[in-house]
Amino acid sequence: MTEWLINLMELLGAPGAGIAIALENLFPPLPSEVILPLAGFTASQGTMNLAAVLLWTTAGSVIGALALYWVGAVLGRERTVALAARLPLLKVSDIARTEAWFHKHGRKTVFFGRMIPIFRSLISVPAGVERMPLGVFTLLTTAGSLLWNTVFVLAGWALGENWSLVESYVGMGTNAVIAVVLLAVLVFVGVRLGERRKGRHAAQAG
Repeated sequence: MTEWLINLMELLGAPGAGIAIALENLFPPLPSEVILPLAGFTASQGTMNLAAVLLWTTAGSVIGALALYWVGAVLGRERTVALAARLPLLKVSDIARTEAWFHKHGRKTVFFGRMIPIFRSLISVPAGVERMPLGVFTLLTTAGSLLWNTVFVLAGWALGENWSLVESYVGMGTNAVIAVVLLAVLVFVGVRLGERRKGRHAAQAG
């Protein structure tokens, strides 16, 4: 992947880094933790302009996020509720609670979500489903992405040939996020299975 990224940036310059980040938003397995520090290192070698790198990577983040926003908007609330009703262990009331939470905290979630691995991409979909005003979504996404991108690009710039250290440290944070998500899913499944057992026992007792 590193070789592909280098070739892309050598061919297109800073716009190549922007394209890579746009793809990273659509395909989360492409890690921004690799793309951004590598772009910063490349800029430090004089191959690309630092300001152009920040501009293009942020533009790529916004374009990728907008694509996922429109996926959510096309999916819409009614289809989301219909899909939720078909999923085992999930209730329509769960969607209602999630909607209420998003209406209350959606702006903070979109902004800070741009700085959390995995959620960076996924947060755009519920924003689209809930039809967060497009201007607000774009502004929050731009601000959060610019902050995230600047930190990692400058880290790559400062570390030089040791830019890959960024990936190592952030990788631990990503693994922690994945562990928390898995734990939350296991707790959710455990609670729902417990509720089903109680419901069956109550029905039998009645």
